[in-house]
Amino acid sequence: MQLCVALDLPSQEENLALIEKIKEYPLWLKVGLRSYIRDGKPFIDAIKAINPEFKIFLDLKLYDIPNTMADAAESIMSLGVDMFNVHASAGRIAMHEVMKRLAPYENRPLVLAVTALTSFEEGEFCHVYGETIATKADRFAQDAHQAGLDGVVCSAYESASIKSLTSGSFITLTPGIRPFGEDAGDQERVATIETAKDEEVDFIVVGRPIYKAANPAAVVEKILSRL
Repeated sequence: MQLCVALDLPSQEENLALIEKIKEYPLWLKVGLRSYIRDGKPFIDAIKAINPEFKIFLDLKLYDIPNTMADAAESIMSLGVDMFNVHASAGRIAMHEVMKRLAPYENRPLVLAVTALTSFEEGEFCHVYGETIATKADRFAQDAHQAGLDGVVCSAYESASIKSLTSGSFITLTPGIRPFGEDAGDQERVATIETAKDEEVDFIVVGRPIYKAANPAAVVEKILSRL
């Protein structure tokens, strides 16, 4: 299991200051929608300048018509990131088109599909999708697997089921990890490190428990010691 730190602070300067504090650790760093829209490729370059060994997960959740998603995925190739995601709701054809477009590249990033956002609770999810979270997450994951993607973004509670329906090597990345019992905040389906381990999760994403800590490096070290 690998740790991915969410760079969700209000400014590029604050995110870079956080990265400086944790630069000695072997980490993945998640660049989300706000950070990328605000700071763009120069932010990714600045991260690599601090530590070229950092792996970057670009969390933009691409969701559009198939050709537009494929165009965007191909453009991502120029950014130097190591993983990005699309939304499984876009459908199998769109996901297949993304992977078809990336096929000629030798060193493409990992591509994951978002199943059910961890901010969803069951009632609201059923209202939007007409099925339970568990049922739909499984189906989305199977679609992504058949389309040739490398894995999915899901909550820890769907991970083991998804792997049993797809492959043990099919990646599961889980946001909403509260390693030491912290408040759930705006997430619904949060989990501990122990739960993530039990559910065979490959990547955990941790944000607030690290960047709101007085000593982020100490928190990172403590989390890594438990993976």
